Amino acid sequence: MESARSSLDGGVVGFSVRLLGPLTIIRNGTSVALPKSRKLRALFAYLALAPHPVGRSRLCELLWDVPNDPRGELRWCLSKVRGVLDEPDRPRIGAQGDTVALDLNGVSVDAVEIASAATKGIETLELERLLALSRLFAGDFLDGLEIDRSPHFNSWLTAQRRRFSSCHAAVLEQLVERLPSDSDDASSHLEKWLELAPFDGRAHLALLARLAQRGQFGAAEEHVAAAARHFGSEDLDFASVRDAWRAIRCQQGQSSWAQSAVALSVSQASIVLADPNAATSRKASLAVMPFVEQAGIGGVPTGPLGGPRGGIADGLTHDIITRLAKLRDFFVIARGSVFALAEKNIAPEDAGRRLKVDYVATGTVRSQAGRVTVAVELIEVRTARIVWAETFERKPDDIFAVLDDIGNSIVSSISAEIETVERNRAMLKAPNSLNAWEAYHRGLWHMYRFTRAENEQARHFFDMALKLDPTFARAYAGLSFTHWQNAFQRWGDRDQESAMAFEAAGQSLLVDDHNPAAHWAMGRALWLRGEQDGSLIELERAVDLSPNFALGHYALSFVQCQSGDPEAAIDASDHSRHLSPFDPLLFGMMGSRAMAHVRLGQFDEAAEWALKAAARPNAHAIILAIAAHCLALAGRLNEARSFAAALRKTLPNYCADDFIGTFRFEPDAEALFRQGARRIGLG
Repeated sequence: MESARSSLDGGVVGFSVRLLGPLTIIRNGTSVALPKSRKLRALFAYLALAPHPVGRSRLCELLWDVPNDPRGELRWCLSKVRGVLDEPDRPRIGAQGDTVALDLNGVSVDAVEIASAATKGIETLELERLLALSRLFAGDFLDGLEIDRSPHFNSWLTAQRRRFSSCHAAVLEQLVERLPSDSDDASSHLEKWLELAPFDGRAHLALLARLAQRGQFGAAEEHVAAAARHFGSEDLDFASVRDAWRAIRCQQGQSSWAQSAVALSVSQASIVLADPNAATSRKASLAVMPFVEQAGIGGVPTGPLGGPRGGIADGLTHDIITRLAKLRDFFVIARGSVFALAEKNIAPEDAGRRLKVDYVATGTVRSQAGRVTVAVELIEVRTARIVWAETFERKPDDIFAVLDDIGNSIVSSISAEIETVERNRAMLKAPNSLNAWEAYHRGLWHMYRFTRAENEQARHFFDMALKLDPTFARAYAGLSFTHWQNAFQRWGDRDQESAMAFEAAGQSLLVDDHNPAAHWAMGRALWLRGEQDGSLIELERAVDLSPNFALGHYALSFVQCQSGDPEAAIDASDHSRHLSPFDPLLFGMMGSRAMAHVRLGQFDEAAEWALKAAARPNAHAIILAIAAHCLALAGRLNEARSFAAALRKTLPNYCADDFIGTFRFEPDAEALFRQGARRIGLG
């Protein structure tokens, strides 16, 4: 929900709502008198932030502890809200079917302004916008509005307070970094940041840098000692902050204290705190906080918000942590650390800052009326931005199978979303400033463009990553992929490029034999060399190491669809798409299924899947060739000829020999595709 006119734009807003601090509604400069009912106020706030219409049953469950007539109380509250909000020509409460929605278009809502800014990325905002946002934080979200015997609302309220507190800390961090370090405003923002996030090492280091800049070294040492005691009282490691402070002091002989302090910005401090060797090798890091298990109507949540542990939510959390660690894409905080923080009732975002991670995932598990609902959020810690959020709802015929399926989706989505954010961030940096992790993701960005020039750019950045970190297994796998593309697409000498793809895959395995991407690269390289049995062994090893590795399942489908088991190819294609429904290689997953259907004599199905593959925005020429051949076999000759014509605009002399030579079909499949080629003039 967006406000049509923003209080941050400097204009006069006639109608505004403040959710930060005590709930306040202001119309034409005057506060509107609100009914005293706490549940009415809670209902209004919940609807104000709801992104979609909310079912009446959900609202009843949220606010009423199974009274005699919950819907009657809901109707009464809605009628009172109408009396406050409705205008003569504009009703503000909308009811459609069994859902309720609040229309606040044209109304300035402080929490909505902040949530919208966080979604766009707080680090991308201009300084004036950040200053305006900081003025909106007038207190806790819905200050003083807890409701007895409403555990679901109180859980939601706690989550929102944590969310906006993290947004506030992110805004303050940006202001501290951007404002002149000697300004009073910067100092006041820094003090507030430390108050909100007392265990954030970046805030402490920013303060130490300012004290050093002013020559207040004694005060800095006193702060280090006091902060160390504070961290120690919570069993938190302060060594990284102390080491970073020593690093500043070590520069005393090389430059002045002030120069040393000014040189270390907040953003640089985050790198120093995370890893002393971060300049070349730092990976993205993630903490998966224990999911909260919620019962049905009248139930009480368990876990971090109170109650015993050990239910299905804890099991799901443990499973997700284990599967993410097996992907070896990024650094995943161990189960013991996150559960220990959760037992202290530490908010997920605060836990993320204490653990010095880039991302934190959190969620709830709810069982009611024969359904299991799992809601998940992935948050970028420094900016408090929700990177990804999803709700999974299933009927549990087999609760363990359902949770396994949901866990698969969560793991794959988290991995894909983090990779996307890291790729996009790397693209915004100057190439000569990239570390190994960033160079690798810059390479991925170019690799997924699937053109000859972009593939060469990808190879360059993978080489850069390996020069910075020769132990980076995934960068070797990426390098192998670029040589594989050169061989497969005939952009270079096939034998020479195949040999280089094999060599890079071998280096990846030498570095990390337990990395699924290393076995994936080797499996594909062996396929290029005509060693199908060895290829399948390596690809099976990749998915054994990490059952959530979507590219491994896709590669199995690719190999099986040509001369292996076509039914297995279809299953592997479907599973890879289920794990990664928005994958950059989605066209390949669909194309493999199309070729498997051809081998089964199912030409109509083959044509439909080939069309889906060709419709993907990054589909390359070989995918167009698959579509042309499959459509021809299905008797859809006009469509097939249009794809053949499009193909020959790029490759004027393309023919069936080129298509057959690209793949490794068994004789029966080769005969079928040659038959299709003859029908459309590619024979």
